Amino acid sequence: MMMKKIGCDCCLASLIALSALSTIAFGQDTANQAHSPNIVLIMADDLGWKDLHCYGNEKLDTPHLDRLAKQGLLFTDAYSAAPVCTPTRAALMTGESPARLNITNHAGGHPPNFQKPGTDLITPIWLRHLPLERVTLAEQLKQAGYATGFVGKWHLSHRSRSDSNSDTDLPTEPELRPEHQGFDINIGGCRFGGPPSYFSPYRIPNLQGKFDGEYLPDRCADECISFIKSAKADGNRPFFLCWWNYSVHYPFQAPADLIAKYERRKGPGVENPTYAAMIEGMDRSIGKLIKAIDEQGLGEDTLVIFTSDNGPFQANVQPLRAEKGFLYEGGIRVPMIVRWPGRVRPATQTSTPAITMDIHATILDAANLKAAPSNTPDGISLLPLFKNESELNRESIYFHYPNYAFHKANRLGSAIRSGDYKLIKFYDDDSIELYNLKDDISESRNLADEIPEKAEQLRSELEAWLKKTNASQPKRAT
Repeated sequence: MMMKKIGCDCCLASLIALSALSTIAFGQDTANQAHSPNIVLIMADDLGWKDLHCYGNEKLDTPHLDRLAKQGLLFTDAYSAAPVCTPTRAALMTGESPARLNITNHAGGHPPNFQKPGTDLITPIWLRHLPLERVTLAEQLKQAGYATGFVGKWHLSHRSRSDSNSDTDLPTEPELRPEHQGFDINIGGCRFGGPPSYFSPYRIPNLQGKFDGEYLPDRCADECISFIKSAKADGNRPFFLCWWNYSVHYPFQAPADLIAKYERRKGPGVENPTYAAMIEGMDRSIGKLIKAIDEQGLGEDTLVIFTSDNGPFQANVQPLRAEKGFLYEGGIRVPMIVRWPGRVRPATQTSTPAITMDIHATILDAANLKAAPSNTPDGISLLPLFKNESELNRESIYFHYPNYAFHKANRLGSAIRSGDYKLIKFYDDDSIELYNLKDDISESRNLADEIPEKAEQLRSELEAWLKKTNASQPKRAT
């Protein structure tokens, strides 16, 4: 793919126009680091592809993430592993697709064998937590000498309802939290999908407020800074920090001054002023962390990755179609920004498709580690993009969502993206939809009947992948 350097201002029109372009990365490393890099992985919750100023929403002020994009690499075609949170988080920790993990829906989700009224499909049983026997990214990095810290939303420790009356030796919810999955510290990570409150008292079991009215993103930033300072003080150990924001998941709550600011901007791009205020509040807290990293002289040795776990809920996703819980672009295309001074050229972007499992593979590669023998990698390292090497050696990326989201408005399905084409297979009537994303980012023109050969080719590839990963399938009610 062609590569292009971008200017300081990103707008939606330029992102769409440049979505066929790829990034310029450094042709050579400025320094072959003698030690492992620090790694900061920031994942927003329910932040949509369009929900940053640098991704085209000029009504939003996100100066810190915009600056991160100017300092690094912006992905125009990054995808979450699933259109809901828990599968994406599990995929990030293990490097395996939700289909292979059989963690395909958000925890706790609907009851086992759920059948939506008026339909004859029964959703398959899925795991609602990440089993302790799975080798996580944190466990591998910890074994390699990293200090490992987790701050924010975990949502991988939910005990299945079907387990409640079964084996009493199974781990309880607290025993499935990050501190049991390779992290030295865990601040706020539990079964919760969203905080009871963004203002203290938070009512999160392992995060007590310091004072009433304290804002959760600000508190989490402070905890992140404390962690990296302690790692630096401890023999200058390399650190792996996972900050999985609770923001911008509902309940929609934000500082009053920011809400008032966006009330004055209400209109296209700011349909919900509180939601817009949450985005800026999150951006402000991230800026606080990045500033601390740079002020401590750690910026040059720190790989920073920012992304989201799925598309937004009740937000303007145009020109994308649908939202969280759907296999259309609005549910799975997400922002992703990478900064690594000396490894990635500033102010660049790539249209090369990337998916959550690639982040796992990239972090291992950056730390000179291999995938755990018990894990089956479904992602590939993105370092070749950083090093200006050839295109990624991959034809397609895949998605599998055989469940209903919390809103129950989606159709059960699976999807494949190959080049500019994307095919979705639906299980209710075994139909397919085919789109050319280069020409039709809004997925408004189904080409399945116009290009039947392409449709059948991608359908065959998708079904082969589903079989290879032993993906669970919905069943018909009898």
